[in-house]
Amino acid sequence: MKRYKLREIIREVDIDYSGDDIEIYGLQRLDSATPNHISFFNDKRYMDKLRDTKAGAVLIEEKYLNLLPKTTIALITDEPYLKLALISKLFAYKIATKGSHPEMGEGCDIDKRVRFGKNVKLGNGVIVMAGAYIGDEVEIGSNTIIYPNVTIYHHSKIGDNCILHAGSVIGSDGYGFAHTKDGRHIKIYQNGNVIIEDDVEIGANTTIDRAVFGSTYIRRGTKIDNLVQIGHNCDIGEHTLMAGQVGIAGSTSLGQNVIMGGQSGTVGHIHIGDFTTIAGKSGVTKSLKGGKTYAGFPAIEHKLWLKLQAKISSLIKKR
Repeated sequence: MKRYKLREIIREVDIDYSGDDIEIYGLQRLDSATPNHISFFNDKRYMDKLRDTKAGAVLIEEKYLNLLPKTTIALITDEPYLKLALISKLFAYKIATKGSHPEMGEGCDIDKRVRFGKNVKLGNGVIVMAGAYIGDEVEIGSNTIIYPNVTIYHHSKIGDNCILHAGSVIGSDGYGFAHTKDGRHIKIYQNGNVIIEDDVEIGANTTIDRAVFGSTYIRRGTKIDNLVQIGHNCDIGEHTLMAGQVGIAGSTSLGQNVIMGGQSGTVGHIHIGDFTTIAGKSGVTKSLKGGKTYAGFPAIEHKLWLKLQAKISSLIKKR
């Protein structure tokens, strides 16, 4: 784990600060941060989380200082998101090509054309087929099958009895950039991971992005079709079903037993309730209550959508 003194960090990103120095272990969300984390605030929707944060320091604009707990150090900047991006590089995992033989349980079947990173752990009865790459510190549970050319990035965790089909990519970087005033795009290093729980099946050429910080979760029993994209910091609830070409934008959470039809998608930072069905090609633009079926763009209750289509059809016929 990388650790820095706070003054080392602010010196790197050009922030004025002359108060107490503390040890920083990394970056974290306002609601998950500890006194050894830096967090950031740039969205009024999270004012309540700012008031309650336990972060050691927060990147924040001066006009919001009155909301910050007295126990938290204010790192004053007019570009908190950009400074977050610059700091994230300090904590980025160092990528290396050298690997080592994995720690394996009993009865594993590993093709000789598989590449492993360092400190990989495999449970009992794991099957890994040709062309797969398993990165540093990855853990794979018992009786899981990894089909050809699957790529699992560093620090990902895969549960028991999972199936990962050919070409799927687990733990690639989420799509995160901060923008400078002159229009440049600065990478936010994705320093979290992906956790896939037990009994999950991932379709061919599906991609699941690692978290910025914390974890992207695919919960127990979920079944995902081919060509699905799940963004960083998403939390996909237990026993969810996703058909082909579904797209979930970052930091969206799904409850349990959600069904998403083919080519449906969501914006980021919303929640879809338990036992929700989203019809194919629907676009979800806001949080949805569970136990209902939705359709259309923007997605509305299915019965209302059918009435709307009937109205539109009748208007066309009258012309």
